[in-house]
Amino acid sequence: MTAVITGMGLHTPVGRGAEATFDALCTGRSGLTHLPADHPAAGTLEVAGLLPAIDPRSVSSGPDTKVLDRIVLLALLAAADAFADAGIEVGRDVAPERTAVIVGGVGGLATLETQVLTRAARGRAGVSPYLLTGVLPNMPSARIAIRHGIRGYSSSVGTACASGVQAVADAVRLIQAGEADVVLCGASEAPLFPTFADTFGNARALARGWADPTEASRPFDLRRNGFVLAEGAALLVLESAAHAAARGAPGYAEIAGYGVTTDAYHPTAPRPDGTGAAESIRRALSGRGVPVPVAEVGYVNAHGTGTKLGDIAEITALTEVFGTNGVPVSSTKALTGHLLGASGVLETAATALALGRGLLPPTWNLDDPDPACPADHIRKEPRATETGYALTNSFGFGGQNVSLLLSRATRPRS
Repeated sequence: MTAVITGMGLHTPVGRGAEATFDALCTGRSGLTHLPADHPAAGTLEVAGLLPAIDPRSVSSGPDTKVLDRIVLLALLAAADAFADAGIEVGRDVAPERTAVIVGGVGGLATLETQVLTRAARGRAGVSPYLLTGVLPNMPSARIAIRHGIRGYSSSVGTACASGVQAVADAVRLIQAGEADVVLCGASEAPLFPTFADTFGNARALARGWADPTEASRPFDLRRNGFVLAEGAALLVLESAAHAAARGAPGYAEIAGYGVTTDAYHPTAPRPDGTGAAESIRRALSGRGVPVPVAEVGYVNAHGTGTKLGDIAEITALTEVFGTNGVPVSSTKALTGHLLGASGVLETAATALALGRGLLPPTWNLDDPDPACPADHIRKEPRATETGYALTNSFGFGGQNVSLLLSRATRPRS
């Protein structure tokens, strides 16, 4: 049973919604910036992908509104946008019991950091009774279910930077198994807080030393020296093709296959030979039971964070599957930064939009490609395409590898 992307809710450093986001990715409008002096992570992060402040009262009117963590606020906003974009109201267009929600992410880091500091200063009396509902990683899914009356499967996914795309893969499984007609899936992340930022900084994983923040994220470039931490939410509405057709809903793209593997190698480093990632790609290509020939895949939106080891391992995996320079590749993290678990869903959305519009966004800041990352890099400007298939990869700490193969929608959006 085919799963179709019929709605997108994107809150990203480069814009809100599909139109603004894809326009930025194709024109080179960066969302990376120095943090304002009053930001909690100012002085900790040199550069970040930042979203505007959110007034909780504009999102929720409940009695606990003031204690909603930023990941929940972002998730609620993205969920509302995704359902509106798909033209779906739970209970009107789909039965609540046939609707599911799966949202990945690290959890409520803002709540955790604030509460630890408060307890250190005030002792036990300073700890909020709302701490658990602030930090638990299933709260975005739970709050969305409460808000929209979703009574089917509800879950969270915690596979590090692969979380959001694994949520999409899990959603496809639910649809294929006939357990849901509509699944809201993706991830929300709000990691721009000192302690969490410091762990990446002390590990020397973050880009540093760039006077112009828009130049700091440079996947596959010889001068890259780490990734740029970013926040945001990206949620997709997936429907069974039959359900979408019955209500006359067009799609952005179809999920033609997925692959999920584990490196079983190291807690943070990828396998240098890329074998785990290569296997996830192969599984995605054989997703519907009839393998898609590698020659028919015309684009890869890479995980491409801008780290030395990660970029090389991914290109090694792509070379194993597609051959040297065998498929056009780009990484949109050059403009968005790394939204951790939400990155892959944002990139899935970008890949679907690229297929539908016949335009592949480039890797900006790729001035001098690293010889250790040989590929058909899309650079400097978008590239027109007529391909019917595109791939996106997400990899996470713990050796998590997830690949999605997308195809053009049978009933495309105009």
